Amino acid sequence: MSCELCDGPGGELIWEDSRCRVVRVGDPDYPGFCRVVWQQHAQEMTDLATADRDYLMHMVFAVEQSLRRLLHPDKVNLASLGNVTPHLHWHVIPRFRDDRHYPNPVWGPVAARAHQAARVGTEEIAQSLQQTLREAAHAQTGSRIV
Repeated sequence: MSCELCDGPGGELIWEDSRCRVVRVGDPDYPGFCRVVWQQHAQEMTDLATADRDYLMHMVFAVEQSLRRLLHPDKVNLASLGNVTPHLHWHVIPRFRDDRHYPNPVWGPVAARAHQAARVGTEEIAQSLQQTLREAAHAQTGSRIV
């Protein structure tokens, strides 16, 4: 059986290690929208050992923290759905009161308000995330920062 997240990165690769990867979704309306994807095929958080669950959530929180520091969103949505793609991954979505869907989910109806242009460039987002994730991985594993 084919799995989209086993067969490909699931977005533009920003950072990865042996356990997880972070990709940018590539939605021009949500330039900070990222996924944190578990490298091995697993469907639910409880399929992972406790240490792996802790590591994955540490990385999800590192992505959130980096995006908050850089973009100053009004809210950050974290979601692990997997209904369409049953491979363990978390969505990290910076939200703004003037984004296309606010206050609805990004998968919901478009809100009836003007949309603001991107506040920060995608390359700056990638660089900020890469630095934060290297530091977060090092803090969790004690491994050398590359």
